[in-house]
Amino acid sequence: MTKKTTEKQRVRAPSKRSLESRSRILDAAERVFARDGFEGAKVREIAALAEVPLGLVNHHGGGKEALFREVVERRAEELTRLRLEALERAKAQGALDLTAILGCFFRPYLEKAAGSDPQWLAYARLVATVSADHDWADVSTDLFDPTAQHFLDEICTLHPGVGRAVVAEAFVYSVAALLAFLTSEWRIAALAAQEGATASIEGLVAFCAAGCAARIAQAEG
Repeated sequence: MTKKTTEKQRVRAPSKRSLESRSRILDAAERVFARDGFEGAKVREIAALAEVPLGLVNHHGGGKEALFREVVERRAEELTRLRLEALERAKAQGALDLTAILGCFFRPYLEKAAGSDPQWLAYARLVATVSADHDWADVSTDLFDPTAQHFLDEICTLHPGVGRAVVAEAFVYSVAALLAFLTSEWRIAALAAQEGATASIEGLVAFCAAGCAARIAQAEG
């Protein structure tokens, strides 16, 4: 047996069983991290929810922090693709405005979170955690900032006389509203004293577009 053949045998593709175990671990970790946060999450609870031995979680995840990062990264590529595809479709339909740009950024995230896969709702909570905690700044920088910069470019193109810092400020306020959206429905119903009162994507986009426009107009003036 040649050395080359031996090396090929050592580098085997993961088995179907291994891939299934890994998927269960990541799904379980996503739910536990979303529910308890990074500090509160227990690896043993992740193992129990995934129905795998504790040692297997450590084997696949490489530790709690590495596992958290992998969970966040897992869906980031798809979210980026959906956002950029939405932007390209909007550009193909005509000139963009703030409402269209923010809608392309918001809707893919919210539609996934509101869909039939409960894992996306858990993931949405993780994104909120990463976005709000400076300890995970490098994760945001690697996974989310390149896409955000692309959308900032589009807004800056609409308002070339305004500094990028102003646009970034307005965009960050808008993203904060986006992250609050998923937990706001019960408050809207409570404050309206109206059962069934809900948050709407259209309302969120309109609110944020108007806020961005006001901040930009202030800088322009």
